[in-house]
Amino acid sequence: MTLKTVAFVGTGIMGKPMVRNLLRAGYPVQVWNRSRAKAAELAADGANVFETPAQAAAGAEVLICMLSDGPTCDRILFGEGEATSALAKGALVIVMSSIPVDTAVEQARLCAAQSLHYLDAPVSGGERGAREASLAIMVGGDAESFDQGRDVLAALGRPVNVGPTGTGQLSKLVNQLIVASTIATVAEGLLLAERGGADPEKVHEALLGGFVDSPIWRQHGRRMLDNDFTPGGPAKWQLKDTHTALAQAQVLGLKLPVASLVDGLFQAMVDAGDGELDHAGLIRQLRRHNSLPE
Repeated sequence: MTLKTVAFVGTGIMGKPMVRNLLRAGYPVQVWNRSRAKAAELAADGANVFETPAQAAAGAEVLICMLSDGPTCDRILFGEGEATSALAKGALVIVMSSIPVDTAVEQARLCAAQSLHYLDAPVSGGERGAREASLAIMVGGDAESFDQGRDVLAALGRPVNVGPTGTGQLSKLVNQLIVASTIATVAEGLLLAERGGADPEKVHEALLGGFVDSPIWRQHGRRMLDNDFTPGGPAKWQLKDTHTALAQAQVLGLKLPVASLVDGLFQAMVDAGDGELDHAGLIRQLRRHNSLPE
């Protein structure tokens, strides 16, 4: 069976290992990144590197977009990047970035006007999930488009079609609210243990296997204990997502008090200059909040 040619735009922290997994699965991959040096590293793995998004998209049957935010996706796909214009009719566009629900719906409309299929398919699992091809992939779109992209997405993780266009992004907002709130609670718990006289390392160990245990407890708790905030998921993008989730809640007439408090903590963290750190670095903001050494 001949595998689909995949164009991939955005080879940053998440995109680069995702491209490598597509290549390992046998897919021909054509890549573009604003910083060419990041894309060029993938040439050694077998990717074809191009100078423009449109060049990368030409001849591809599937175009995956893994860029930072909605406006950037719009600019590369439909604006000056002209990526979708280079695709043949019937090709599939998969936006795996975290973007607002309304943005995904509008992107699907623009794709349909060009006779292209569309899926919004944001992910969870961070850099580790991207490396291990174990990402949770929340897919919004019709059944035909999902079937068209299922095998490609399965090379990256576990895709689930959660509903019509936009619901993939809605699911990601649910994910991001839970992640952000859990990171905040883990940070508070470890800080409480430390200030109360317990050994935070031993508390972390003691709670493994119980109801608290989770990837966030294991991975982000570990980062907090080690003061290792090399970004897997930068705090500035976590803040973007909590902002987006709260805006969507407002549209739906919902009040989310816990999410609002956590959003405020991440805003303070970014305002303090820690936006480029991993979102586990929120413990630094809690230390500042309590006038403790960072």
